[in-house]
Amino acid sequence: MKIAVLPGDGIGPEVTRQGVKVLRAAAKRFGLEIELSEALIGGCAYEAHGHPLPPETLALAREADAILFGAEGGFQYETLPRGLRPGDALLSVRRELDLFANFRPIVAWPELSDATTFKPEVVEGVDLTILRELTSDIYFGEPRGIETLPDGSRRGINTMSYTEAEIRRVAHAGFRAARARRGKLCSVDKANVLETMELWREIVTEIGAEYPDVELTHLYIDAAAMALVRTPKAFDVIVTANLFGDILSDEASMLVGSIGMLPSASLNADGKGLFEPVHGCAPDIAGKDIANPLASILSVAMMLRLGLARADAASAVEAAVRRVLAEGHRTADIATAGGIVVGTEQMGDLVVHSLS
Repeated sequence: MKIAVLPGDGIGPEVTRQGVKVLRAAAKRFGLEIELSEALIGGCAYEAHGHPLPPETLALAREADAILFGAEGGFQYETLPRGLRPGDALLSVRRELDLFANFRPIVAWPELSDATTFKPEVVEGVDLTILRELTSDIYFGEPRGIETLPDGSRRGINTMSYTEAEIRRVAHAGFRAARARRGKLCSVDKANVLETMELWREIVTEIGAEYPDVELTHLYIDAAAMALVRTPKAFDVIVTANLFGDILSDEASMLVGSIGMLPSASLNADGKGLFEPVHGCAPDIAGKDIANPLASILSVAMMLRLGLARADAASAVEAAVRRVLAEGHRTADIATAGGIVVGTEQMGDLVVHSLS
C-alpha cells in the first residue's frame, strides 16, 4: 500500500513522525507491505516553492492509497493572498480528491477521566462520531470575497450552498455509520433560518425512509451545541454541515479532555482517505518536544481500519495507546495535566514498545 506522508507545519512534523513510527511498527507486527513517500504542504511548501500545494504534492496524494497529514498554518502566513495560505492547500486536497465524508470519533478514555472539566457522570462512557460534510458549504461557496461598496465601506461575502446530491451522499454515509454502531443518527442543521439547511433537513428525512433500522432525529445547531455538553451520551452518530461540524467537533473534544486526542478520517466515495489529527499546528509549542502525538497515532489506527482494511492492526494500535495511558503517561502540552509528563518522542516510543 502506498502511503503519502504530509507532515506540514508547526507541530505537524513532530506528531506525524510518531505516527509513522507506530505505522511501521504495526506493519512489521502484522506483515503489512507499505511504501511511504513524504512531501511538503502548507507554509513549508510555500517557503520552498512559492505555493502551499506544489503539483508534485498533489500528484503524490492522488497516487497514494492513503494519506497521513500533520498540520498546516502559522501566524506569519495569515496575511498572504487567498490561495497561497497554508489552509488553502488542505482545502484543495479535500476538494481535488473529493474527500467529502469527515469522520471524527469522540471517545472518552477512562484513563483520562481526570483530564476533562466535565463531571465524571456526564462524560463516562461517551462514544460518539461526528460526520462532517467536508467539500461544500461556506468554505467553498461562491460568491465570496471582500468588496468595496459605493460609499467606500467594505463588505465581506461568503456563501453557504449545498446541492441535493451533496446532501444525499453524506446522509447515506451517516446512516451507514449509524447502522454499524448503535443505530441512532442525529442530523444537525439550522432549518428554521437558512434555506440551505431547510433543504438539508428535507433530504436527510427522505433518505431516512431507506434505513428503517436507524433512528433519525433532528436538532438545530444551537440546541445541538447545548445538548452535546449536557447529555453527550445521548448521541451515537451526528451528521452535519461543514461549518457546523468544524465547530461541534472542537467543542466535543473537551468531553475527552483534549483536542490532542482526536483523530479523523476524510473519505471519498471510493474509500480513499486522508487521516489527520483534528488539532492545529500550535506554532507556539513547535519544536519543544511537548506536543501530544496521540491524535496522529490514533489517526494511523483509523487509516489501518478504514484505509487499509486491517481492523486487527488498528485495534492493536488503540490497545497500545490505552496501555500507555493506563500506566500514567501524559504529555506536557495539548493533552492533559497530571500524570507522568513525557515528551513527544518518548510518547511515540512508549506506544511502539507497547504495540510490539
